[in-house]
Amino acid sequence: MEGTDEFSKYRSPLVSRYASKEMAYNFSDRKKFSTWRKLWIYLAKAEKVLGLPIADAQIQEMEAHTNNIDFSMAAEEERKLRHDVMAHVHTFAHCCPTAAPIIHLGATSCYVGDNTDLIMLRDGFDILLPKLARVIDRLANFPEKHADLPTLGFTHYQPAQLTTVGKWACLWLQDLAMDMRNLQRARDDLRFRGVKGTTGTQASFLQLFQGDHDKVEELDRMVTEMAGFK
Repeated sequence: MEGTDEFSKYRSPLVSRYASKEMAYNFSDRKKFSTWRKLWIYLAKAEKVLGLPIADAQIQEMEAHTNNIDFSMAAEEERKLRHDVMAHVHTFAHCCPTAAPIIHLGATSCYVGDNTDLIMLRDGFDILLPKLARVIDRLANFPEKHADLPTLGFTHYQPAQLTTVGKWACLWLQDLAMDMRNLQRARDDLRFRGVKGTTGTQASFLQLFQGDHDKVEELDRMVTEMAGFK
């Protein structure tokens, strides 16, 4: 849920000049930490399906408080714990006392940190791509309309041979089409980190599932799918 306070947009001197409202929110603290909570919910749901003792009531409690973030409490917890993720685990647990024992169960800091970065990047691409497509669409008729209108070309910042306005605009369009292809490729190439430890192993989950490798792999697959990745 989008908010209007200082935590609801990415803070940088460039934001007020250039960033759209939706892009500023995409990289905000509120988006970041609510995504952490969503990832903890995905994890709990998948762990429950695969047999860990997690109750529906615990998941429902977490879902009810996804966006209820006490930033002051989180800052105070981080001062005490000197750890950003554990500070937010404690802050989430404070408003979800029933779910507290299973929040972040088996996970490491990279689970929420790295995966949230990937989600925010993907969502950022999803904001940019339609905007770029609209620019291309609106510019597409211009070259044909001015295909025969002569104008001077430039090279080395000096007037050069004649060209046409239509030709110039086609070059702009070609650049934009290449940009579209590169953005789409970068978006599609994103790979979710999934449910793994700091070094990429899944030893903690193997222990939780009593050595059942298939369940550990299924956990990874389920959470990745819930987050909208392949």
